[in-house]
Amino acid sequence: MHYLAFGLLAVFLNSNSATLMAAPVYKKQKEHWYQEVWCQGKGGKVEYKLKDGRRVDCLTDTHAIEMEFARNWPEAIGQSLDYSMLTTKQAGIVLILQSDKDETHWQRMNQLINHYQLPITVWKLGP
Repeated sequence: MHYLAFGLLAVFLNSNSATLMAAPVYKKQKEHWYQEVWCQGKGGKVEYKLKDGRRVDCLTDTHAIEMEFARNWPEAIGQSLDYSMLTTKQAGIVLILQSDKDETHWQRMNQLINHYQLPITVWKLGP
């Protein structure tokens, strides 16, 4: 069973008005679901294929972004830096937090990035 984790806002425009609505987002989705929702919301390309066959989770005009569940943050650092080098875009990580306990992973990742002054932009997705 899925349950609410957080909400996304959607804006619907017509010729006379704009409507702002909250749409539910459910926990326990597969990574690809988060990639599509977040990346398309940023105007990026989902699963951008590199010349060597690997795929960047989300490629925007400015960033090569690795999306990963919180517990896998160390892998996300390496992948984001690699994709940045291969695309000449800035490195980015969207860390997917599925519970309050995942906050520890978010903090550890940021501590390491800050300690080594790694050129990675990070976004938190979740609680």
